[in-house]
Amino acid sequence: MIEGWRRLIFFLGLLVALFACGKPDSQRTVLRVGFVPSENVQQVAQNAQPIVEILEQKLGVEVQPFVATDYTGVVEALRANKLDIAFLSPASYVLAKNEANVKVVLKSHRKGLAHYYAAIITHADSGIRTLGDLRNKTFAFGDPLSTTGHVFPKKMFKENGIDPTKDFKNVLYSGGHDATVLAVLNRKVDAGATFANFTDGKDAAWIQYLKNPEEQKKIRAIAYSEPIPADNLVIGSRLDPGLAQKIQEIFLELSRDPAGNKMLRDLYQIDGFVAATDQDYDSVREAFKIAGINLREALSKRRK
Repeated sequence: MIEGWRRLIFFLGLLVALFACGKPDSQRTVLRVGFVPSENVQQVAQNAQPIVEILEQKLGVEVQPFVATDYTGVVEALRANKLDIAFLSPASYVLAKNEANVKVVLKSHRKGLAHYYAAIITHADSGIRTLGDLRNKTFAFGDPLSTTGHVFPKKMFKENGIDPTKDFKNVLYSGGHDATVLAVLNRKVDAGATFANFTDGKDAAWIQYLKNPEEQKKIRAIAYSEPIPADNLVIGSRLDPGLAQKIQEIFLELSRDPAGNKMLRDLYQIDGFVAATDQDYDSVREAFKIAGINLREALSKRRK
């Protein structure tokens, strides 16, 4: 009996999928939106819900959010045409452009600046002051495809003659910025890589995830990267251009609206969006090369 119900559910799901695929975008009833998991997946899903509701209200369609368990999961979904639009990190975008031919249309800004930074952090009480002091220490990267949690920090190390696999006592991948901050705070590792919106330490991962001011003071940044082009919104290759334009307009409107601004801030700590082009992310492609991270290998490791 249970097996029979499973077959029926599978058959009905297949019919729905075929029906949706057969409709032109002008008659689309579902919009599939991807979100990279910059922090705990459940928290991202919760923060994304107001955005989902705005899109449903403005477009008159059902919006299906998808928060992947890691950064490459969103890229995989785009490559398989399972998403129509997605919020991506700079590094995720470079990979998605390479694998899924997505189009970047908007990039985020914070206080008018469309860039942010990677930050190398340690506990305030540690004796670590420079990147060189990290030798023989334990270190936490974030997601392997995180721009500020892995790609640019590796570039920073390379440029300073540091090889994490040889020079660090131990390296782990926390999976998210919140986990990295907590690992450093609780001395699970000596140092870690995360993001900072500015280089004054007042708007950064440890401020966002640690609500207690006394705990915030226990995190100290020892180095910042060069400015990195900001995270972005991309459009899948099959999305109707007219619908894509409407979506862009909605997010630009949110950028100008105080309530919309708060939604974006809650989601990814951003203040709004500005227009973006593929060329804006050439410095990220260069960072991949210098860091020695192969784009195709990054995705193939996820598939195994």
